[in-house]
Amino acid sequence: MPISLSARLTLEIDNIEYEVDEEGFLQHMSDWSSAVAEGMAAHDGVELEAAHWEVINFLRDYYLEYQIAPAIRILTRALGKRLGPDKGNQRYLNQLFPFGPAKQACRYAGLPRPTGCV
Repeated sequence: MPISLSARLTLEIDNIEYEVDEEGFLQHMSDWSSAVAEGMAAHDGVELEAAHWEVINFLRDYYLEYQIAPAIRILTRALGKRLGPDKGNQRYLNQLFPFGPAKQACRYAGLPRPTGCV
């Protein structure tokens, strides 16, 4: 799957260009698909597995309900309530998303930058 990040703030995945911001977040949430998430992850050298998808899908559901991408503290608390304490903690999320769990997971989920993230 050929991908590249161009200087004009687009991400190319499978010969389709997607507008992104300076941190690689999609400019248009409607552009998101699982193939886009896979392409973003491949660009980062990450292979998405079931555990990643569990968090990505949780984030998409959370956004649909609250219209906000959660910061890491809120994310870990909400994940802990839904998936249990073994998955609702920062250590677990850091293993899955080593480039900053809230930001990286939200980017793969096609959401805006999480609130409160620097």
